[in-house]
Amino acid sequence: MPETESDSYLPKDFLWGFATASYQIEGAPYEDGRADSIWDTFCRIPGKIAGAGTGDVACDSYHRTAEDIALLKKTQAKSYRFSLSWSRIIPLGGRNDPVNEKGLQHYVRFVDDLLAEGIQPLVTLFHWDLPNELQVRYGGMLNKKEFVADYENYARVCFKALGSKVKLWITFNEPWCSSILGFNTGLFAPGRTSDRTKSAEGDSSTEPWIVGHNFLVAHGAAVKAYRDDFKAKDGGQIGITLNGDWTEPWDADDAEDIEACTRKLEFSISWFADPIYHGKYPDSMRKQLGNRLPEWSEEDIALVQGSNDFYGMNHYCANYIKHKTTEPALDDFYGNIESLYQDKNGQWIGPATQSLWLYPNPAGFRKLLKWLSDRYNQPTIYVTENGTSLKGENDLPLAELLNDEFRVEYFRGYIGAMADAVTKDGVDVRGYSAWSLMDNFEWAEGYETRFGVTFVDYEGGQKRQPKKSATELVNIFDKYIKKE
Repeated sequence: MPETESDSYLPKDFLWGFATASYQIEGAPYEDGRADSIWDTFCRIPGKIAGAGTGDVACDSYHRTAEDIALLKKTQAKSYRFSLSWSRIIPLGGRNDPVNEKGLQHYVRFVDDLLAEGIQPLVTLFHWDLPNELQVRYGGMLNKKEFVADYENYARVCFKALGSKVKLWITFNEPWCSSILGFNTGLFAPGRTSDRTKSAEGDSSTEPWIVGHNFLVAHGAAVKAYRDDFKAKDGGQIGITLNGDWTEPWDADDAEDIEACTRKLEFSISWFADPIYHGKYPDSMRKQLGNRLPEWSEEDIALVQGSNDFYGMNHYCANYIKHKTTEPALDDFYGNIESLYQDKNGQWIGPATQSLWLYPNPAGFRKLLKWLSDRYNQPTIYVTENGTSLKGENDLPLAELLNDEFRVEYFRGYIGAMADAVTKDGVDVRGYSAWSLMDNFEWAEGYETRFGVTFVDYEGGQKRQPKKSATELVNIFDKYIKKE
């Protein structure tokens, strides 16, 4: 049944669909010339991934592109956000290394097939899976000169092959995660951290800030390449996708907790967005980190400032924030705050899910959209990820698992909040990609956590079965998208 009409709305050409990432769904790690990424090698280290999972098979999407497109058609999706595997396209990664034509043509055919079905591709160039050879060769993202040059070359290869077909490009997905989880906590590839029980190498106090800086410069270089040599003839847009969750004060009457909420947003979002939109790092970060936060050269900030055609927004939940009165630790990356799920009075920020970090709070989504719009002068926003896991979903009988009403209610709440942000707050949101089209390899959580609107039977040959949420999104959007 279609939803009833709402007094909030989304534009009539609103682009909605689903999202995935290459390492999480493709499998086929050595087929047609692909080489290891840092995630392939990280997954082989005992104890790093729940259940010793890897992306070796995942959803087997490399062999099942037709099935994936059929799923998208069944949901009536208008768009599909997916990422390219750098090590499938340039297996060794570098600008002087050979391009793997078989890997490249896989994506060319896939984009052609999506367009033939009326589905617009949103293409992410980098979703965490750096070619492992570049990590070995020069330290990967830690080496600005080499990484930026190799990434720009990779981007150009992709623009040349797909630029006439792809109108929305994303340079990097969630550089916060790659920088902090990869180079501070060590939970994600390449797993560097000061904690010697987890890694023999790494400096959590300096490396994440260097890596984050290098991501921004590489983003700027790729955008300049696109604008200089491709945009005029291809007519597309390009931006970066940043993650961030909303913040509420632990004590609503405490001025320090209120201020800490903004500081948390600055350490997670503005770290990357402020240089792009304002040409500098947030003052709160410079104050805490000092010279551990790299300085901007005139050349680099000229590349980075103004380098977004749109803002890509990944968002899932909210947290209560409490100011810390002690001096920040050298490895602190939050902004000297505590991130909590209950406030001073014991009120939960939202219901529990399978993901320990994810407590849904739709009102926070609207507030964050408004905060971003105000801080960055009303940018065009594409919501590039939004979704939820369900507590215990992996252990449910199949019939119950397919009836994922909790996820449906999540989407209703969040999409409604987004429509309110557009209609009542004047936020310019043009698209929405639900995470995820199907259950997949959930990084360090392996296969124990499911985010898909489609059930994937990993033990039964990766067979896909749509859940209730797969077909409900069209009804939810029908309620909000303008008809005239």
